Amino acid sequence: MKVLLVSSEVHPYSKTGGLADMVGALGKELAREGHEVGIVTPLYSGIREKFPDLAPMDWRLDLPLGWQRVQGEIWTLNPEPNVTIFFIRQDGYFARPGLYSGPGGVDYPDNAQRYIFFAKAAANLARYLPWQPDVVHVHDWQAGLVPILLQHERLQQGSGHHLRTCCTIHNLAYHGVFSADNYALTNLPLDYLNPHGIEFYGQMNCLKAGIAYSDVITTVSPRYAREITTPEFGCGLDALLRKRQSSLIGILNGVDYDEWKTSQNRHLRYSYSDRNLAGKLKNKLALQEELGLPVNGEIPLFGSVTRLADQKGLDIEIAAVTEMVSSPMQFVLLGSGSPAYEQACRELAARHPSQVAVKIGFDAGLSHRIEAGCDFYLMPSKFEPCGLNQMYSLRYGTIPIVRATGGLDDSVVDVADNAEQATGIKFEEYSSRALAKAIRKALVLFSEPKLLRHYRRNGIQADFSWERAVKKYVDIYGGSGR
Repeated sequence: MKVLLVSSEVHPYSKTGGLADMVGALGKELAREGHEVGIVTPLYSGIREKFPDLAPMDWRLDLPLGWQRVQGEIWTLNPEPNVTIFFIRQDGYFARPGLYSGPGGVDYPDNAQRYIFFAKAAANLARYLPWQPDVVHVHDWQAGLVPILLQHERLQQGSGHHLRTCCTIHNLAYHGVFSADNYALTNLPLDYLNPHGIEFYGQMNCLKAGIAYSDVITTVSPRYAREITTPEFGCGLDALLRKRQSSLIGILNGVDYDEWKTSQNRHLRYSYSDRNLAGKLKNKLALQEELGLPVNGEIPLFGSVTRLADQKGLDIEIAAVTEMVSSPMQFVLLGSGSPAYEQACRELAARHPSQVAVKIGFDAGLSHRIEAGCDFYLMPSKFEPCGLNQMYSLRYGTIPIVRATGGLDDSVVDVADNAEQATGIKFEEYSSRALAKAIRKALVLFSEPKLLRHYRRNGIQADFSWERAVKKYVDIYGGSGR
C-alpha cells in the first residue's frame, strides 16, 4: 500500500509535541511493514543544516492563494527504505525561528496563509506524484484542508480516482480557526463555507474541514474518541463528531522503542531491564546529582516533563506538590510554556531547593533521564487525547500517576482495574486534593519494595509498540477497521 502522511511537524526534523513523534514513528513502522510511505511537511529553519543529504526535486510549486500566486519548492530526503520525506520549501512562510509562533509565544499573524499554502502543496503532491498514494492521511488542523481540496479538484475534473482520506485529531482543543476573510485564500467556492462544512460561528475552521470531508476520522486513543462526542470535551464540534460517529475510530498511539529503551540508550548513564533494576537506581542517583538535589536512593523521586499549560494540570500539580513536600519526597520538572506557570515552578523550587528542581526549556537527553531516574511520574491532565510520557515512563519502570482521562485511562492499569497487571495510580477528580491523595498512595507503594518491583516490571513489559497500532491503521486505510 502507498500512504502519504501530511503533518506540520515530524520527528526528528521538527517538533513541538507528540504530533511529531507520532507521525515520524507511524511512517517508519509502516515502511518496515512493507508499505511505501511519503511524508509531507514544511521545510523549517535549520533542517537543511542538520540534514545535509536533502536535495531539491525538479518540481516547482506555483499555487493560487486568493488573488495572488505563491511559489515554492519540494526537497526530499530518504532516511530509510520505503520512506521519502517531501519538504515544502517556502522561505517566506517557514524560514522562521518558531514553527507556529514568534517571541513570547504569540502566534504568527499569517498562520492561516502559511498552512493554507501548505495544504495546497500537499494536495498538489497527492494528485501528481509519480506514484499515486492509495490513502492520504492528514494530521491536525494544519493539514485539515487537504481532503476538501482533493475532493473539490476531483469534482471539478468530473472524473478521476478517489483518493481515500484519513484525518487524525491529535488535540481537538486546537482547531485552526481564522476569520472568514481568509477563506478566499483557499480558492474554493463559497458552497463549502457553511455550518455543515468549514464555517464555524462566522469564521473558518481548518480542523472542522478535515472532520467533515475525510473518509475516516481517528483519534489517538479509544477513550478520547468517545469523549469528544460530548459537549464537555467536544470543543464546539461534538455535534459534527456525533454525526460522523460511524467513521470515528480511536487508536492508541505507539511508542518508538528504538528510541525509548533502557539499554544502549545514549541519554542514560546506566542500562537496566525488568529482570535487573539495579541500573535504574544508579540513574536516579545520577539524576539527583545532575539537578543539584541531595543524592539519596531512599527518598522517593517524582518527575514531570510537560508543556506548562492548563491542559496538563499544572495548577493542581503545583498545589499538590506544595502540599506534599512536607513529606520525605523530591520533585523534578522539565518544561516550558505559560510564563505564569514558569514563574510558579521557579518559585516552588526556590522555596524548597533541597526537594524541588525545575528546568525551564526543552532538553531531549534530560527528558530521558527524568523518565528513567524517577520513581513516579506525574501527569494530572485536565484532558489528554493520548499522552506519550506515561508510556515512556512505563517502559522505564517509572510508575505513572495519572488522571483517568483519554489515553491516560487507556494505557495505565490501576490496582482497582487489575491488581495482577497494575502499572500505575489513577485518580478521577480534577483537584489538587485528589492528586495529593494519589501521591500519598505512591509514598506507601514506595515503602513496599516487593510491590514496587511488581509495578515496575509490569510497566517495562507492557507493549505499546507501533507494530500493534499500524495494523489497525492499515485496516482503516483499506476501508475496514471496525
